[in-house]
Amino acid sequence: MGTAVVRTLVAGAAVAGVGAAVVRYRQDLAAAQARLDAVDRQVIASRFGPVEYAERGTGEPVLVSHGIFHGSDGGLLSVRDMLVDRRVVVPSRFGYLGSAMPTDASAADQAEAFVAVLDRLGLSAVDVVGISAGTGAAVQLALRYPDRVRHLVVSSGNFPGSGTAQAPPEWARVFYSDPAMWLLKVCARPMFAGLMGVPDGFPRGPEDAGVMAEMLESVFPIGPRARGAVFDAYVTNPEINSYPLQELRVPTLIVHAVDDPLASYAAAAAGAARIPGARLVSLESGGHLQLGQADRVRTEVSAFLDS
Repeated sequence: MGTAVVRTLVAGAAVAGVGAAVVRYRQDLAAAQARLDAVDRQVIASRFGPVEYAERGTGEPVLVSHGIFHGSDGGLLSVRDMLVDRRVVVPSRFGYLGSAMPTDASAADQAEAFVAVLDRLGLSAVDVVGISAGTGAAVQLALRYPDRVRHLVVSSGNFPGSGTAQAPPEWARVFYSDPAMWLLKVCARPMFAGLMGVPDGFPRGPEDAGVMAEMLESVFPIGPRARGAVFDAYVTNPEINSYPLQELRVPTLIVHAVDDPLASYAAAAAGAARIPGARLVSLESGGHLQLGQADRVRTEVSAFLDS
């Protein structure tokens, strides 16, 4: 076979490979958009602009402050196994999905937007769950409106002393995109899983693998979440270092895995020590997604919210 023929075949294979990747990318993004469109999301007007929310279930109301790269859809997914007999309300935080990204916003502003949702729904008091980067807004809500927060649960939370973004925001604006994140997911899945907080050694079985795959896919499409993710990385997460946790006056439960590679367990333990009466539930494994810990988390959270 001549050199020219070999070069032609290699070039053809490369083109075919790129073509197949483009087809898969489009299929994956279409599937992600379909999942998002299947979630019944509502929008209210507020002084911060549109605020989107989704809800499910019946029972005692719980407001969920979702984590980074999520939104109302991902928030519902994150607490699906935790809150099985409650009315769950999940606003999309600033810059996520259908919620506005106000200029010079703060987590305190986000707490005020939460109040706007509660007022619209006629909810005078709720339990609150803050997840990961949603910790700041959940804590601000409890600090500013203790009469409206019955219990505060922080799951895989960002506490003072946790790591914050080091790269310039401009880099994040490029990286937090569907093409970049999709390529990472497809070509370097262990790295992508690590970015989402999965520790080494996971998944440990089919159930873990299923939950992990679902959670990793849940961040797509990235596009309508990107502004919120940048806001979380460079504003919401660093802000919590200045919060007066010792002034919290609502019953607080912190659930955190000791092997969480994203949010420091040591920082969570130190945060728990600063909050009067707070209880720390230490999970021996499971990482940021608390893989394999669903039963224990559900039991602990249910007992706490019923107390």
